[in-house]
Amino acid sequence: MHTVAVLALDQVIPFDLSAPIDTFSRARLPDGRDAYRVRVCAAEEEVGAISFRLRAPYGLEALADADTIILPGVAEPSVPLPPGVAEALRAAAANGTRIASVCVGAFIFAATGLLDGLRATTHWIAAPYLADMYPAVTVDPNVLYVDNGQFLTSAGSAAALDMCLHMIRKDYGSAVAADAARLSVMPLEREGGQAQFIIHAQPPAPAGATMEPLLRWLEENAEHELTLDDIAAQAGTSARTLNRRFREQTGTTPLQWLHRARVRRAQHLLETTAHPVERIAAQAGFGSPTAFRDRFKRVVGTSPQAYRRAFQGATAD
Repeated sequence: MHTVAVLALDQVIPFDLSAPIDTFSRARLPDGRDAYRVRVCAAEEEVGAISFRLRAPYGLEALADADTIILPGVAEPSVPLPPGVAEALRAAAANGTRIASVCVGAFIFAATGLLDGLRATTHWIAAPYLADMYPAVTVDPNVLYVDNGQFLTSAGSAAALDMCLHMIRKDYGSAVAADAARLSVMPLEREGGQAQFIIHAQPPAPAGATMEPLLRWLEENAEHELTLDDIAAQAGTSARTLNRRFREQTGTTPLQWLHRARVRRAQHLLETTAHPVERIAAQAGFGSPTAFRDRFKRVVGTSPQAYRRAFQGATAD
């Protein structure tokens, strides 16, 4: 039987710990047998789990016998690993064990050096910090999970379910994975990636920045067809000078800023109204529904229709 070891370090995040335990424990083969043997391991006799403490029945030695190791996140992901953890994980990797991290568990994974030279993900809020701490890792904040073959990483905590179902499908096929997904009340595949959950706020201009009036004007006029020359005329400068000053103060260009403003307006309308996509495209300032769909998919990572299904509350009047 395939053995899954879930490593609980001190201050483990409870959901990160429980999601893979529950998902793999629910998986059943067509004849009704358990698909996995799940073991909770720890480097210490007792570890904290934010709101409670737990005693794991297995120590680090159990990692050597596992077919898959799961690394849940911890409350302070930048804390150094406990003695023996990195060595145990590297030894398991050398033996071909599959290793996967959940959310900020990617920091634990990266600390071993096993992710060096590979693409990885984590919660979108933590992605810049992971990239700064481990520059040898290529961090992708827009996906739900990354599968490098032997090594996998998932985004925010709920993405652990997507990753676990993906692993179940690789191990036993779609039928077993689909059954596990139904038991978890979870689609086997979700549309879009982590980008749809990121709040695409405009880059704030420094206090007192001379671009502040122009930014307000752009926000208020985003639904109109605007060219770089139009924006430069409003700012009372040349297009070339505007581009330079705008980038200095906001880190982006006027047109890129405008596109983000339009996407944010479209997200708001998709969340709060029942307007058809064609109307929202016009209200947000896109030249056509096709241009709207293309830009929205590029920025948010999913289609307007899929975004509405995921984030709209009660149907608007």
